[in-house]
Amino acid sequence: MKETGFFAEFRKFIARGNVMDMAVGLVVGSAFTAIVNSLVNDIIMPIVGLLTGGIDFQNLQIVLKPATESAEAVAIRYGLFINKIISFVIIAFAVFCIVKAINKMREASAKKEKAAAAAAPAAPAPDIVLLTEIRDLLKK
Repeated sequence: MKETGFFAEFRKFIARGNVMDMAVGLVVGSAFTAIVNSLVNDIIMPIVGLLTGGIDFQNLQIVLKPATESAEAVAIRYGLFINKIISFVIIAFAVFCIVKAINKMREASAKKEKAAAAAAPAAPAPDIVLLTEIRDLLKK
């Protein structure tokens, strides 16, 4: 029995090679995110805190309701949000640099191919080859 509809389309999608590339990208992206989070939390934010007079951004918050014995405090943790923004900017910058490098390599490769195509003489058309052969035979 032939599958049709949603599941057949899904099976076709999974069978493509692009799905594996995407999965590898997600795994590498997750690892990269962990590295960037460590960079922001362990290196950049202490320096920013030092420059701002020892403020620890992770502890910056607005308490809406203080903690009680039975409930945790309700707070807006804008310091953590600032950390996330810095992480995003660093990740965006890193991705920009990677894409820029890839584009530069592609342009260099395209220039090499174009130069090679220009340096190599173009093959004559088949009718020109035939006429040349006929001319050479008539000369004999």
